[in-house]
Amino acid sequence: MIIRKVRDTDMDALVRIYNHYIESTTITFEEDLISSEIMLERVHNIQQSGFPWLVVEMDGQVQGYAYAGSWKPRSAYRYTVEPSIYLAPDIVAKGAGKALYCKLLDTLKTQGIKNVLGVIALPNQASVALHESLGFKKVGEFARVGYKFERWVSVGYWQLEW
Repeated sequence: MIIRKVRDTDMDALVRIYNHYIESTTITFEEDLISSEIMLERVHNIQQSGFPWLVVEMDGQVQGYAYAGSWKPRSAYRYTVEPSIYLAPDIVAKGAGKALYCKLLDTLKTQGIKNVLGVIALPNQASVALHESLGFKKVGEFARVGYKFERWVSVGYWQLEW
């Protein structure tokens, strides 16, 4: 397993992973599939903001990614980020996600970030367990704020503070 910075050549793999979650889960509230061009624009926006975007490679193939972006645009929030992590379905719960997320958190900490706010569409026990295993604490929940696949979805917030 290799964890490294994202490359422009990774976009097809990232899109394959993310589009799976768009098509078949409520983990993301995005409803329309995205292209490699859209993903590349998103990656570049995160990179231009100075935040990390990492991928995990297994057997030479990108199998997941994690990144963080500004939680809110106002400058007073500059020490707070919202992370995202997506894994290829066949490697979920095999340790790659935790290793990738730990590397992301370590990078954020060295950048001077003080708060990381995990936003989780509920229910998602795997994501809750991952966040809590890394020291995140649940700080809130918004009931029925998203609507996808003909059902309402609640969102929970988990905070990690250094």
